[in-house]
Amino acid sequence: MKLRQRLRQTSTTSLPSTPEELPDYANYLSAFPRIHSDAEIGASGPAASSHDRSGQALGAMQWLGDEHIQTNYELLTQELQMNHPNLAARTRFVDPLIAFQLSWGAERDALSALQRIVDDRNGNEVADFLFLPVNDASATDPNGTHWSLLLVDRRTRGEPVAYHYDSVQGHNDGPAERLAERLGVTLQRAGMAPQQNSYDCGVFVVDGTRELVRRWAQGELPQDEPLHLNNLVADRQALRDRLSG
Repeated sequence: MKLRQRLRQTSTTSLPSTPEELPDYANYLSAFPRIHSDAEIGASGPAASSHDRSGQALGAMQWLGDEHIQTNYELLTQELQMNHPNLAARTRFVDPLIAFQLSWGAERDALSALQRIVDDRNGNEVADFLFLPVNDASATDPNGTHWSLLLVDRRTRGEPVAYHYDSVQGHNDGPAERLAERLGVTLQRAGMAPQQNSYDCGVFVVDGTRELVRRWAQGELPQDEPLHLNNLVADRQALRDRLSG
């Protein structure tokens, strides 16, 4: 996992709601330390070196940065708008950098950013489903090592619930709990297939998002319970093809 630290350090600045509104920073974190543990969480391959969010290349063993996830989310948004516009209007794929600031920015700013995410252009609260990439970086230690996925179901407005999908079970529980608390939602763990290597956590986030959207589009929208992804197979090559295409 690589999260570029180009977020404002001051807590008085309003949070952005789109990637274009994010402030520009000259210094990006280009690499994170390898994790030496039984799980080898995070990355063993080279860090991403691109400095923009278009046409991101991805190596065979390269770990995903926020730009890879966001580029894929933009592609998925386009696909959903074309094929399932009604579902697209109710779904938001949140920029990983914005998800990070939702966790660590000033609370009043986080609430304002959340409102801009869930509202349409007319100020109507229309978003039922939010996909937020979670990482274990923090405001004091931006050297994150692992991605997981938080899905927020807001269909019951007074009792929103979040489902956490983690390909290394338990690793990102703390960051997920913090983000869920900041969003004011009840957190539940959802089933996710375990990653079989040290570098595919971001692929599981991307492919997990796509699989959930695919099943929703086919009518699988259970209320008050998660759609488990215990049999998910992460397809790195398909992701590489999408990014290079």
